[in-house]
Amino acid sequence: MMTQGARRGLRAASVLFLIMGLPFAAEAQGRGRGAGGGGDSGGGISLSAQITISVGDRDAIREFYAVRPPQGVEGLPPGTRRNLERGKPIPPGIARRNLPGDLRSRLSVPAGFDVVEVGLDVFLVEVATGVIHDVLMDIVR
Repeated sequence: MMTQGARRGLRAASVLFLIMGLPFAAEAQGRGRGAGGGGDSGGGISLSAQITISVGDRDAIREFYAVRPPQGVEGLPPGTRRNLERGKPIPPGIARRNLPGDLRSRLSVPAGFDVVEVGLDVFLVEVATGVIHDVLMDIVR
């Protein structure tokens, strides 16, 4: 039968073993041959945040265009539209229009971003790079 001191020693050794083994287990994760195995070479954790149009802003944009549909707006060619949906920058030849002032003033757009009309869609665009972060499809009707 184990004494009280032996049990404490066994528990302490178990906890120490777990604590010492965690960094190695976390570092080894994702290095196998299975799906998603690549990882970064630094061994660190990479996090990314997605910037999107908020739900409240989406509702405000939909309500605005439901009451005031623009005239003479055409959709984008299918290939261009697919590229924009994938997050590629807006090509130089594609006309983009700023949102009307009264709509723009209602939106909470993050610093460094802009919301523009392109064809029948509304895009959240990073100003510095022109990369698209979110799309509202067929909203301008």
